[in-house]
Parts: sequence; structure tokens; C-alpha cells
Amino acid sequence: MSWLPWAILGAVVLILILWAASSYNRLVSFSVRVDNGWAQVDVQLKKRFDLIPNLVETVKGYATHEKHTFEEVTKWRSAAMNSKTPEEAMDNNAKLSRAIVNLFATAEQYPDLKANQNFLDLQGQLQDIESKIAIARQFYNDTAMKYNEYVMRFPSNIIASIFKFSQKKYFEIDEASKAVPQVKF
Repeated sequence: MSWLPWAILGAVVLILILWAASSYNRLVSFSVRVDNGWAQVDVQLKKRFDLIPNLVETVKGYATHEKHTFEEVTKWRSAAMNSKTPEEAMDNNAKLSRAIVNLFATAEQYPDLKANQNFLDLQGQLQDIESKIAIARQFYNDTAMKYNEYVMRFPSNIIASIFKFSQKKYFEIDEASKAVPQVKF
């Protein structure tokens, strides 16, 4: 009977090891899903980056005195493309979105531009990409939410803190990007 306490202790230790391994593997799985979600957003953002120069050049042909608007779009496109972290990319893309809204508000002032087929095609492509970005962003945020819940929930938060798993930032739209642009003639 002297082996019984050791067997119980061994079983408890084995259960703890299995639980820790399972928790760690779930954290890794959730983290990979979040990274995949970001990669999907990144693919759509790349398509958006590729389209923007064509859009800017088309608008420039009609609105040559709107230099500040073009500079803002170019500046934030470059910043977003060169972002080092998802968090930095999220911030720079929010600023790029505001600049694009201003570009379209500028285009509203030029009836010939609004009727230009190339502009309309580019605008349609950008709207399609923006829809895909919204879907990819939703997927990313959903996976980040599940991951963050697991990182914060007890007892998995113990394993998360031991192995330095930290919460992921959500890809949110800032308040300025939600505002409807003001078009003045």
C-alpha cells in the first residue's frame, strides 16, 4: 500500500502535464489562426495598395490643384506598405482610408471625372477590394477575439503568461474613418 500515494501523485502530475501541454497547443493554434487572419487582411491591403496609384493618377488628370490630397494618399500608402507590425499597419491603413475618402470627396467636385470610365472602373475595383478587406478584417477580429479570450481565461492564462502569449490587437476603424465625407461645391 505504500505505492498508492506515489501512484496518486504521479497521476496528478501526469494530468497537470497533459493539461499544460493541451493549453499550450491551443494557444499556439489560436495564435496561428490570428496570424493567418492577418495574412488574409494583408493580401487584400496589397491589392488596395496596387490600385491606389492608378486612381490617384486618374484624379490628378482632372484635379491638378488638389496637391495636398494626392500627397496624403501617397504618404499613407507608403507608410502602410512599409509597416513593420500588424498594429502599425492597422494604424497606417486607417489613415490611408481617411485619405482615400478625401480623394473621392475631391473627385465629387469634378463632373467630367465622375463620368470617366477609367475612374469608374477604378472606383468599382476599390469598392470591391474594400468589401474584401472588411470580410478579412472580420475574420481576423473573430480569431483574435477567440485567442484573446483563451489568453485571459483561467486557468489557460497561467500557461499564456508562462510562455508570454499576449493579447492581439483588433483591427478597428477609427472614428474619423467612420465619418461621412463632406463634399462642398
